Amino acid sequence: MQKKRHILKQMALLLAWLPFAAAVHADLLTIGLPAPQFQLKAQDGTEFSLSARQGIGWTVLYFYPKAGTPGCTKQACAFRDAIQLIRNNNAEVYGISTDDVKDLLDFHQEHKLTFNLLSDPDAKVTDAYGVKMPVVKMAKRWIFIIDPSLIIRQIDDDVDPALNAQKVAEQLKKLQAAK
Repeated sequence: MQKKRHILKQMALLLAWLPFAAAVHADLLTIGLPAPQFQLKAQDGTEFSLSARQGIGWTVLYFYPKAGTPGCTKQACAFRDAIQLIRNNNAEVYGISTDDVKDLLDFHQEHKLTFNLLSDPDAKVTDAYGVKMPVVKMAKRWIFIIDPSLIIRQIDDDVDPALNAQKVAEQLKKLQAAK
């Protein structure tokens, strides 16, 4: 009985510590640092490499927990509806989740999305960007704006799924005006 209590106490301490461990990792990525490079499959099975964006334009990476859930659907549809504003600012949007390619294709088609969704099934990219939820293999809802040199220029960890696409378009204008 004593040993069981000791194990339960250790597990409780570990679980209490996990959110802080993720926050420490997330602090490693800051504005002004190079964006972690990656290659992932898009919803249509094609390969996407962040390095291919170098010199082309601005890149918006938005991480989200799960395709098809209410908040993620609102966010994807908001980006779909604001995509022309974002593209007018020489930027392209990519949504990243740990969903598999088939689920992303279904979600992409169902909501008539006009930008690529990227599959990170092993959560390596999600982890590299410091947005992996503790314990579960899902991303937190964060947005990274990356300049054409692949330098992180904006990080947003306080994301409103319905409103952030418009906010991203405004941030892109401000960031580009400041350069």
